Amino acid sequence: MIRFTAQAISVDAAAGDAPRTISGIAVPYGVEASVSTGQRVRLEAGALPVDGPAPRLLAEHDPARVIGMVTAREDTPEGMLFTAEIARTTAGNDLVELLKMGAYDSVSIGIEPIDVEQDGRTTVVKSAKWSELSVVFEPAFADAKITEIAASAQEEDTPDEPETPTPAEEATEMSDQPEKVEAAAEVVPTAPIYAQPKSFSLPSASEWIAAALEGGHRWHLINDQIRAAAPDVTTTSNDGVLPEPIVGPVYSSYLGIRPVVDAFGAKAMPGSGKVFIRPSVSTHTSMGVQSAENAALTAGEYQVQENQVTKSSYGGYVRVSEQLQDWSDPSIINLILEDMGRVYAQTTDNVAADALVAGATTTGNFTSANIGDPTEWLSWLYSNAAYILENAGNGGHLPTHLFVSAVNWEALGKLEDGSGRPLFPQVGPMNAFGTTTPGTSNFVAFGLQVVVDTNFANAAGGTMILGDTVGFEIFEQQKGFLSVDTASTRSRDISWLGYFSTLMLDVDRYVKAAFV
Repeated sequence: MIRFTAQAISVDAAAGDAPRTISGIAVPYGVEASVSTGQRVRLEAGALPVDGPAPRLLAEHDPARVIGMVTAREDTPEGMLFTAEIARTTAGNDLVELLKMGAYDSVSIGIEPIDVEQDGRTTVVKSAKWSELSVVFEPAFADAKITEIAASAQEEDTPDEPETPTPAEEATEMSDQPEKVEAAAEVVPTAPIYAQPKSFSLPSASEWIAAALEGGHRWHLINDQIRAAAPDVTTTSNDGVLPEPIVGPVYSSYLGIRPVVDAFGAKAMPGSGKVFIRPSVSTHTSMGVQSAENAALTAGEYQVQENQVTKSSYGGYVRVSEQLQDWSDPSIINLILEDMGRVYAQTTDNVAADALVAGATTTGNFTSANIGDPTEWLSWLYSNAAYILENAGNGGHLPTHLFVSAVNWEALGKLEDGSGRPLFPQVGPMNAFGTTTPGTSNFVAFGLQVVVDTNFANAAGGTMILGDTVGFEIFEQQKGFLSVDTASTRSRDISWLGYFSTLMLDVDRYVKAAFV
């Protein structure tokens, strides 16, 4: 279920037997917004039906609080227009009063997507079942407010006029009056009537919420009356009337970023087969000077070797009860899928980081005691860049990237020149070797693209690899999630699966720091 808050609506709460209605735009088309789960959603034009079962009118998306029905739907290019009638029930009457005082000022829809697609991180709904329309007080859009409310006053009862006596009746009454007025009887004092405390009933949940939202004098008055009527009444003993709102989307500590995978890029792997072949040249042709005319040229050979890559499966699953699916708000299914995506990203990036460290077998010594000395860094970088230049791919290649763990990123950012100035200044660098800030994870230092990944080990001086993004390859096929219902337990199994593999093709393109 996706709940999408609408734009401005208008309300007409008429007196007598006339229907009491609200009308406006239920949801705009082509507008992105964050729903209660934090997910980005956009409805395309024509996504909602104008026929079929009419959506129910609810209060705060609560199925137990039905207050009316949607009576008219009109689809426009801008959005879905609606008219809904408020029932003449106790709940309906309470709603009208809350609308009149401004406690409720927005609407929100509840839909069940049928046809959706992903546009980046935004879910695009192309077709959906519209199940309900709710009156809410906390919209997703700042301008999703009720613009006007027309609530006619109830006709006051007209007091009965006194009957005018006829002349005959008036004469009779006058004749019955005594000619002489007797002296009034002596007034006997009665027992005094002492002031009694004013009776006061505790407010209903809707009255308490309405007063809290209205604030000001009415809020202070209702609290003073509660304290006067029942001094021992506290929130601790009356949890049943206090709402328990969920503030914001569910927090997750997983970012789901993949620095190493993003640096190299993931190549598509073939769909069939458990093992596939990645060919590479093992022997190149030969060239040489011709010793004399008509003499044989230099004989050469060209060989291509096959590198076998085995697919590895990565995934996980959870089992969710039907009750949790029905009662959760925000939807537990959406939360689980988002978490699975982040954890899968973190897991596969860790695999790539470990494979890069294991594949970089060539090492160059780095003196740990000199980690804060720019001279040590320059010496290590140029010495090993020269090795790559002479050996990688039969010579000619130079490094472009520096892969580091968090501890080495910290040391790199703290480097200073002989005058105590940052080697990578944040503002106005002049002839600097690069620039960075404490809030930047990937930056340029010594002309190299620095890739920081927390999946690299920090122990024993950390991890530091000099190289480029050619010669080490990553292959991936994301299968996404699968959902299977289990009738015997009334539950749903949700799984996430992806195929992920790595291959080191040229070890001479990478040099790993050996901290001594």
